[in-house]
Amino acid sequence: MQIIYGVNPVLEALKSDGGGIKKIVVASGRSGENVREILKLAGQKGIDVEFEEREYLKRLTGGKSHQGIVCLCKEYSYSGIDEIIENRCGSFKDSLILILDGITDPQNLGSLIRTAHCCGANGVIIPEDRAASVTPAVMKASAGAAQHIPIAKVVNISKTIDYLKEKGFWIYGADADAGQGQDVYSFDYDGHIGLVMGSEGKGIRPLVRKKSDFFVSVPIMGKIDSLNVSVAAGVILYEMVRKRFV
Repeated sequence: MQIIYGVNPVLEALKSDGGGIKKIVVASGRSGENVREILKLAGQKGIDVEFEEREYLKRLTGGKSHQGIVCLCKEYSYSGIDEIIENRCGSFKDSLILILDGITDPQNLGSLIRTAHCCGANGVIIPEDRAASVTPAVMKASAGAAQHIPIAKVVNISKTIDYLKEKGFWIYGADADAGQGQDVYSFDYDGHIGLVMGSEGKGIRPLVRKKSDFFVSVPIMGKIDSLNVSVAAGVILYEMVRKRFV
């Protein structure tokens, strides 16, 4: 059983399907337009709703900030690579997939999933080991976007990239070192694209770097030498999207 907490994540879980939700728990006295919408959707889908004291919700979430709304649902179901490839946004003729090589911070993973969804990406690929998974904290950080975009968890990122290349994808590796990658604004971004973002501390691993066709970097104007990984991904993904509409 998995727990989702927070108004937006619970609301998006209900909107996306709701079939996996077993029960919703609302803090006594909790009100507001979003809460009314949650109760309405729960009623329409035949989902049980309980009203409990906030201390009970606090115990359910392990002390996390729950905003007075918690739902108990089945474990998150990861997608397959082919499912992601086929999940192309209707606005684009080509695919766009975000590949995360070792993101360990749940807040960063949630933000990256949210950005990928907002950019119309097919889906997100994460590794099984030494990386954050889709947890309640990630669900909350994604503002519910993890309910709307397929996410695959793979054993080997390098082999997954090989498979994407067989399917006609060009692989772009994000590089914080401007000397190693071309300016983000210098590419046309034609064809199917897989964008690789490396871990917060070490970046893209050497073996994965070898699989990349191009390296792209975001210009830095200040004295700090790099952006947060989720911010950098946002800059790059939106430039890829902009080029597709030009």
